[in-house]
Amino acid sequence: MNNNFFKNIESKTGVNMKDIFELANSLQNANFKDEKTVRGVIRRVSQIAGKSVPKETEDKIVKSIVTDGKQLDFNTLSKMINKK
Repeated sequence: MNNNFFKNIESKTGVNMKDIFELANSLQNANFKDEKTVRGVIRRVSQIAGKSVPKETEDKIVKSIVTDGKQLDFNTLSKMINKK
């Protein structure tokens, strides 16, 4: 993909693609059965997105991933973070 594609995403979302790639690389070998790891990912995603995640929402996300075994992906996290 070319640089313009990523520049367009950055301008539309306000999210730095370098941050996204760094996060994606850190997730490759992460242990999503570990609560501390999952909480760290949630906090990093919320930081990148510029959205705060209330403790109650963070707890629900952690439970759904660590205990219930749901998959962790950006779409799922985005929906949970933006849920009102």
